[in-house]
Amino acid sequence: MEVEQLPDQVREFAVYLRNLLARLDQDAGWCGIFWQRDPDGMRVCLTGAEVPPWDVVEALLLDLGMGGGSREAEAEAVRARALHRASLTAFDARAGGRELLGDRLDVMLREQRYAAGRQVELAQLLHTAATREQAEAMRLDLAWARDDHERATARCAELHRRIADLDLRPPPSPVPLPQQHPQPAPPEPPERSGPSKERKRRPRGSARFAGMPAEAAPADDGPLPAALAVQGPLRGAAASPRGARFAGAAEGETTAPPAPAHLDSEARAAIAACVGTLLRLRAEGRGGEAHGVLVEAAHWPAARFPLLAAELGRAGLGADWATLLWETASLPADLLVAAADALAAAGRTADAQQILRQGVARPATEIGASVLRLTGEGRHRETRALLDAYVRVRTPEEAARSVRDDPGRLVPLLAEAARGVSDERYWDVVHALRVAGFHA
Repeated sequence: MEVEQLPDQVREFAVYLRNLLARLDQDAGWCGIFWQRDPDGMRVCLTGAEVPPWDVVEALLLDLGMGGGSREAEAEAVRARALHRASLTAFDARAGGRELLGDRLDVMLREQRYAAGRQVELAQLLHTAATREQAEAMRLDLAWARDDHERATARCAELHRRIADLDLRPPPSPVPLPQQHPQPAPPEPPERSGPSKERKRRPRGSARFAGMPAEAAPADDGPLPAALAVQGPLRGAAASPRGARFAGAAEGETTAPPAPAHLDSEARAAIAACVGTLLRLRAEGRGGEAHGVLVEAAHWPAARFPLLAAELGRAGLGADWATLLWETASLPADLLVAAADALAAAGRTADAQQILRQGVARPATEIGASVLRLTGEGRHRETRALLDAYVRVRTPEEAARSVRDDPGRLVPLLAEAARGVSDERYWDVVHALRVAGFHA
């Protein structure tokens, strides 16, 4: 896109971004990290050819706060947010914008899965470190993997919101999309050399600026972690629902997730206080404390989740809701399914499915133990919900490993769940069980 073709709002934000960076030490803080890890992404945002994700702008404002005080950064954040949203609205309104956002969301979801698997991998490796130096290096890598995941989660939420906003608008007037090789707007940002301190990192390219065009995304460094790799579009999934669906019942049964629960005044007050606290902490740049609030909220009664989701959305804290969903996915299986039930009953089916998919990215033996406990308590619908998500997300070979503790009880349950997905998935799981020495 030529400079003249930029929508006014996009051009205005690009000018604002260049002015903001001029006030920062570009070799320090987040600004230095962004220049080191994705200089091309920085340049296209500064020219106006792309609009950066909000978490990038927010990080730059944190740098500003470190240099000029939190009050200055607070006031600046209000203006930056308004300009950023206007820029995104104009950017997305161009012809083809909806399809482009969908492509970018696919890229970002892949990055989110990779970061989640990387956290699991590093957490396990940390226990095997032979020296203090190795342990420190792994802790550093783990911290970066967490940052990658938090940013990916925030960007997925932002992209979902942008897509939803577009779907609610009337059809836009045709405006051409940018050319594949946009001309930079003067003054062109200077060539940068990153900060001198090197970090052990997986090269990210546009992972740090996810939201760049899909062709700008880095090539996969390898397959996704097996614990999170989905076999194609849920490989072998039937075109129409059949059998035990998430938080649902087997064919012919009438059981369903519980109806939405009524919240008392105490629960509503706790939700309001939580949202207020998060708004204050985010405004003050105290992300670590905000994350602690979200971890605590993940252990609340499941009935509170739907209203909490709605209030976080109204407060502009969609990224915090996405983080809370991730924390919820790490709960014990019974609490995880209870949360999915509450969300599904309130019509938040996508959220419920998400936490179930993420929740089964845990060791196979832990899934087996959870299934045995739930069935022992007579909680058969919860068992089906967990296994349905498990056989959809994990490979057949991984699924087969979950039955080792009690094949007699677990093999029939696993096979039934696989059959509920599709005939192909059923036979894949049966084959994996036989190879592992079990017979369905």
